[in-house]
Amino acid sequence: MGTFQLAEQFVSINGEGQHAGKLALFLRFAGCNLQCRWCDTMWANQADAPCTPVTEQALCNLAKEAGIRHVTITGGEPLLQNDFAALAAALGEAGFLVEVETNGSVLLPLFETHRPSYTMDYKLPSSGMESQMCLENFSRLIPTDTLKFVCGSREDLERMAEIVEEYQLIGKCQIFISPVFGSIEPADIVDFMKEYHLEGIRLQLQLHKMIWPPDARGV
Repeated sequence: MGTFQLAEQFVSINGEGQHAGKLALFLRFAGCNLQCRWCDTMWANQADAPCTPVTEQALCNLAKEAGIRHVTITGGEPLLQNDFAALAAALGEAGFLVEVETNGSVLLPLFETHRPSYTMDYKLPSSGMESQMCLENFSRLIPTDTLKFVCGSREDLERMAEIVEEYQLIGKCQIFISPVFGSIEPADIVDFMKEYHLEGIRLQLQLHKMIWPPDARGV
C-alpha cells in the first residue's frame, strides 16, 4: 500500500467542471510536472512543497469522517502519485463519487470498475505547456468526463476551436472554457463562441474566485 503526498484537505464547493457548486472533500496532492505561466496553485507544485505522507487507508478514513459523498482529487498533478489508481478505486468501492482534476499531460489510467470522472485540462499557448499534452487522452474521455480549456487570449480561443474540431470532441465529453483570471474578459469569450457557433461548449467562471479572494487557499 503506497503513501500519498497530501498538501491540503478541506471541504468546499467545486469551483468548476460538471460538479460546480456542489460540496466536495478536496484532497490536494503535492508535485506537478508542468509549470504553467498562470498556475494558481504554484505553491503545491514544487518538489519541496509542504505536505504530509498519508496512506490509502488514512485517506479513505478521512473521506468517511468528512461525511461528504463527492471527493475531488487535485494537485499539483495527482496522477503522478504512486498507486493513484488504487486509491481512486478504493474510494469508489467505498461508495464515494470521485472526480480527478488532471493537467492533461499524463495518460489517464484505465479502470475495470469504479472508474472516477476526470476533469482534464488541455494547456493552450498562454500556459507555455501545450507541447506537453498527452493527445492519447482524447480517446479515453467519456461523457461523464470534463475537458477544460483555460483561455487567456484570442490565440488560445482559436487554438481551442482547432483542437475541438480536429479531434471531434463535441459529444465525446463535456467541454468548458474558463478564462485566465484577469487576462481576458468573459464577454470576449462569449463573442468568440458566437462567432464560431460553438454550441457544444460552455463558458464557465471559477466560482471559488468569485466568492473568495483569487489567491485564497482551502476554499
